[in-house]
Amino acid sequence: MMAGNGLLYPILGFASCVAFIYMSFGDLAAVNYRQQPELDFARRNGTHFVVDGRPLYVNGWNSYWLMGYAVEGHGRQKVSAMLRAGAQMGLTVCRTWAFNDGAYNALQISPGRFDEQVFKALDYVIAEARRHGIRLLLSLVNNLQAYGGKTQYVKWAWEEGIALSSSNDSFFFDPSIRKYFKHYVKTVLTRKNTLTGIEYRNDPAIFGWELINEPRCMSDASGDTLQEWIEEMSAFVKRIDKNHLLTVGLEGFYGPKNPKRLSVNPEQWASTLGSDFIRNSKIPNIDFASVHVYPDHWFQDQEFEDKLNFVSKWLLSHIEDGDSELKKPVMFTEYGLSTENKDFQPSKRDRFYKTILDIIYKSARQNWSGAGSLVWQFVAEGMEESHDSFAVVPWKDPSTFRLTVEQSCRLARIQGLNQQKVDLNNLCSLAKCSEKTCLQSK
Repeated sequence: MMAGNGLLYPILGFASCVAFIYMSFGDLAAVNYRQQPELDFARRNGTHFVVDGRPLYVNGWNSYWLMGYAVEGHGRQKVSAMLRAGAQMGLTVCRTWAFNDGAYNALQISPGRFDEQVFKALDYVIAEARRHGIRLLLSLVNNLQAYGGKTQYVKWAWEEGIALSSSNDSFFFDPSIRKYFKHYVKTVLTRKNTLTGIEYRNDPAIFGWELINEPRCMSDASGDTLQEWIEEMSAFVKRIDKNHLLTVGLEGFYGPKNPKRLSVNPEQWASTLGSDFIRNSKIPNIDFASVHVYPDHWFQDQEFEDKLNFVSKWLLSHIEDGDSELKKPVMFTEYGLSTENKDFQPSKRDRFYKTILDIIYKSARQNWSGAGSLVWQFVAEGMEESHDSFAVVPWKDPSTFRLTVEQSCRLARIQGLNQQKVDLNNLCSLAKCSEKTCLQSK
């Protein structure tokens, strides 16, 4: 967007260098987390997010690893560095795991048993996020096996001899497992943060809750089993916590009864997973819809240009759904391009990111329901064990840094720079060319 200006890259490169030095060595003094500025809760107004009555368009990221790294004292510096970097790039929301079931450094050791040291790590993540002006979207369980997930819940019930089935999908219908999960949810939502003294359900640093990461119930392609589970669990969450936004954690696939399964889904298999974007997201207790964007995983043989065309169609279709069917905001809570693609080039990742960010910006300009996006994923340096093929250290990647800051600046113009930190205002002021700034319409 600004590549024609030779001064932009040195300016942003210098800014990122300064940010890195500050993140590495600055701000290490003891913090009194009980004396922090007041925040308002993020809320929904029709198809939009609002904070203190003003629009919030989300430019954010995923760092699923925050709690795990905060368990050990030396890892907290990386957590703080990542949150500080997000704030300096003008980002507003970070999505991260509020679960680790039965694995190394487990939060939930077994049903109803919790590791207080790990809970204090989550306390730290939430307190640090608030200190840096970042709100957290906290996911409560994984559909996948990583960090325990629904597989661990089923294993616990099976080992105790009370499970109806050893199938992973029994997580959604087994009454004993549902009790396990409800107890977990209640414990997390009513947790009193040892650093701030605030119960999680009363903390505006939490943007919202996500029921489950990428739910699939392939044993019931009709979608009835998953639908009933979402209805029950969303009602349960809202009985405990009426302050926070709630989403499902969907990938965005259209189900077997939706005509878009043929024209928008990536391939036929996507309608057989037991989920349905429209049906699942329409549940009254669900405040906003979530969608993921991984064309390189969903298609086997498509060329890159075809994948970009799919991405545009995918985003615009779901934004249309938010406006016309759901009447709710739509957030693209994961998007990424893998470095393991045989034809991967950093320039292709830039184009992929830009395609998504431009559509979100257009949605904000047009007052559509596309309320924001969260890139998967940002990491700090020295975290090779937590890297996947999507991971980016943003202050070490000039093009990612540039695209991220420019999106923050563009959205800030719409929602008002006074909602952002002063350093973003200064950064946007610096990032100028002769005729246009990063704040101007592209």
